[in-house]
Amino acid sequence: MTEFRRIGGRIGAEYTGTDPNDLPFEEVNDALLAHKVLVFRGAGLDDEGQLRFAARFGELTRAHPTVPSVDGQPDILPVNGEEGIRSNNWHTDVTFVRTPPKLSTLRALVVPPYGGNTLIANSAAAYRDLPEQLRDFADRLWAVHTNDYDYAVPRSNTEKALEYRKVFTARRYRTAHPVVRVHPETGERGLFIGGFAQEIVGLSGTESRDILRLLQRYVTRPENIVRVAWNPGDLVLFDNRITQHYAPDDYGDLPRVLHRVTVAGDAPVGVDGESSRILEGDDAGHYTPAAAATAAA
Repeated sequence: MTEFRRIGGRIGAEYTGTDPNDLPFEEVNDALLAHKVLVFRGAGLDDEGQLRFAARFGELTRAHPTVPSVDGQPDILPVNGEEGIRSNNWHTDVTFVRTPPKLSTLRALVVPPYGGNTLIANSAAAYRDLPEQLRDFADRLWAVHTNDYDYAVPRSNTEKALEYRKVFTARRYRTAHPVVRVHPETGERGLFIGGFAQEIVGLSGTESRDILRLLQRYVTRPENIVRVAWNPGDLVLFDNRITQHYAPDDYGDLPRVLHRVTVAGDAPVGVDGESSRILEGDDAGHYTPAAAATAAA
């Protein structure tokens, strides 16, 4: 029997007792827009089932612009938690390209007996929490997102981290996105920042860091976060346009393996109606069909 319940006051809902592919699309999409994150407990999907589910929401991206995919599965990114390459910071997936994915799915294959959770934050709630003067200020800001920074902070294995960084930055991207993004389906405003946002357009490095830290603190307030404790077979769907996520590095050398599949998205649009622009690098057409569609428009 299918059960559905909210799991957070501001973000997150959970399905149990169902195959996600059997649920009506409109029901799932409406629930996602309302709750930002959907957890499907014991979904039990394989790679093909995860791909099929994600494809219900639109064209898929390739696994990643620079990082290799699962063998034989060009649209699936392995998230294997190897020590030295854990993305232990708050971020929104692939915001260093002009057209980041709109949705992300994560499926648990192997989970540690403790730790290894995923935290997901509601950036629309964060925006609403801002004082009016700070909202007005943020509405006018643009941030530069890049993949050329220390995305995976090593706990000990610095050699592995250096190898991963070389792969991660094989193509260098710098993109200007609005700090406040207008959601294309709901019209909500959300703080579109996170780890890949490294500077504010027109400001110094010191000024940029101070402003980004200030805004980021609103995103990561406890009331804006849901914590997903994984079980093998669980599937999580989250709206990449209006959330951030974080995987704490708290499980030592224990194995943790997830598979990620993402749905192609459009270029973010700010409060002023302007859309994101490339500062360095290509349009990532090898990664996302949205880039080709934008170029043809």
